[in-house]
Amino acid sequence: MRQASEIWAEPLPPVAPTGIASAKVGVGGIAIESSTFSRHVATLADFAHRRGEELLAYHPFLREGERLREAADWVPLLHGRSLPGGPVAQDAYLTMRDELVERIREEGPFDGFLLDIHGAMSVVGMIDAEGDLARAVRTALGPDTLVSASMDLHGNVSREFLKQVDLVTCYRMAPHEDEVNTRERAARNLLARLRADGGQDPEARRPLKAWVRVPILLPGEKTSTRVEPAKSLYQLVPQVEGRDGVLDAAIWVGYAWADEPRCHAVVVVTGDDERAVCAGARQLAEAFWAVRDEFEFVGPTATFSEAIDAALQPGAKRPHVVSDSGDNPTAGGAGDSSWSLAQLLADARLADDGLTVIHASINDAAAVAAAEAAGVGARVQLQVGGHVDEAAAPVQLDGVVRAVVRGDTVGGTQVVIQQGAVHAIISERRKPFHHIADFTRLGLDPRAADIIIVKIGYLEPELHDLAEGWTLALTPGGVDQDLERLGHRRLLPGTWPFDTTGPHPTFDPELTRGAVAC
Repeated sequence: MRQASEIWAEPLPPVAPTGIASAKVGVGGIAIESSTFSRHVATLADFAHRRGEELLAYHPFLREGERLREAADWVPLLHGRSLPGGPVAQDAYLTMRDELVERIREEGPFDGFLLDIHGAMSVVGMIDAEGDLARAVRTALGPDTLVSASMDLHGNVSREFLKQVDLVTCYRMAPHEDEVNTRERAARNLLARLRADGGQDPEARRPLKAWVRVPILLPGEKTSTRVEPAKSLYQLVPQVEGRDGVLDAAIWVGYAWADEPRCHAVVVVTGDDERAVCAGARQLAEAFWAVRDEFEFVGPTATFSEAIDAALQPGAKRPHVVSDSGDNPTAGGAGDSSWSLAQLLADARLADDGLTVIHASINDAAAVAAAEAAGVGARVQLQVGGHVDEAAAPVQLDGVVRAVVRGDTVGGTQVVIQQGAVHAIISERRKPFHHIADFTRLGLDPRAADIIIVKIGYLEPELHDLAEGWTLALTPGGVDQDLERLGHRRLLPGTWPFDTTGPHPTFDPELTRGAVAC
């Protein structure tokens, strides 16, 4: 695995004679990953809204004293960011979009704009929400401002979106250990172009953009860069980027749990040498297509019951981590599915406290309030989960309150209820459990547990290092790993592996500069 120090953006180039020495750059965006198969609907309350210095501080490289902070006049406008979930309510999206647009008009004009998004936002009643957002931002900025977008590799890059931006890049690692690095690269690339010779002609600073659709759509758990073939595929990206005449190269896997025509893999290479950017884009697209049959799940998979059986085998290495992948809130799951907890509570082998099984987690504000009112040490009977996700009805939890912890910035108040061996974590709001501290602050020691069920797909770094055994359980939910079970209907014809009847793709790059085809 590459170290962070190997993927930080390069230093800025010096200011050219006709470059912009101290550019005025706006910062904003809306970021969420939305499963159209989830019954959860994201509202304004689901988003953290950052403005002013709080927004700049959200980007470590734009904090006071950092080199990029000092290199431009950064103007923080609005950034809305939410934990992944279902589609965004249209009124919530329009409220954020329109505030961003209004602030652009109030604070502009700008030399550049850093558009920080995820790339897989769906909005109720709309198709291609990021295309709409980019178009609204471009209209407010005007034609002369250079726009640089930072994205998740599980985002979607439509033609409409690409037309509205000048520079675009995405993560090169899954899990996303280079998230901050990518945003810095987007900012660095923007400033590099603004510093370059261009005089009064903004077109002179706009790079060529070579876009190639790769008709593949796979879940992230089959495309982790920890393993082949994605590991070698993504190692090609910096090689292409390093060629003369190329500014940036990127591969988007796309978002598998939304049913929209834009959901497919994409390659974009930007730069000034037409031959170099087109050759690089074609190479990456062809390399992706060539290994399409080789993608497999990042870890051992099984049904949930098979995963628990394996974890309980004599001599099994523990802690054994089981991914409840169908309700993963960091992929768009509702986070309140009671399905896996119901399986645990019905397992006679877990009826007493001879083992320690941690279930993380279910969000259910009413159940949390009841447990909090009862207090630590009280026995409670609660109906938990199943209010949003329909994979299972609410489950009856009859146990002892072991912990009540308030004030989590993501999950709100959290409680731990023990029934037999099972320690069920219930949170006021949706919350992922990626770090050891997520457990220890609740009085749970994951290192000493026998089994840990986490609503996640591939394991984040701390859980990956913790797990002595691991099973990726193929469970039902809004981000079901069995994509064909979900029922996509709007994907473009020939999208592999949903449709294998299409002709062999040609991978001819579509070349544009700004919003104009070359």
